[in-house]
Amino acid sequence: MEWYIDIDKDAIPYRFEMQLAGQTWGFEIRYNTEYDFFTADLYRGDELIKAGEKFIYNRPLFEGLLPNVKIIPLDLSGTVNRVGWEELGESVFLYLEGEDYE
Repeated sequence: MEWYIDIDKDAIPYRFEMQLAGQTWGFEIRYNTEYDFFTADLYRGDELIKAGEKFIYNRPLFEGLLPNVKIIPLDLSGTVNRVGWEELGESVFLYLEGEDYE
């Protein structure tokens, strides 16, 4: 797992697009300040595929919705096991696993 999606916490909420599995996918990132967690909405074009997917450590985001690709919040050093404000982008990153990402 070498590639990861870099989340710009200072820009939240924001939307970006990327190529995965030969298609352009949109992601809208949000942060819940009260409970210290992140969520993402998944779009294909203007079509909302799934809203409010919570970032859970070591659990793929949008499982089964992105063919041949997994997006997994992980800390490769193994020092933390949660995805809060202090962890995301510091030790926890959204790693891409699979054969179809660019």
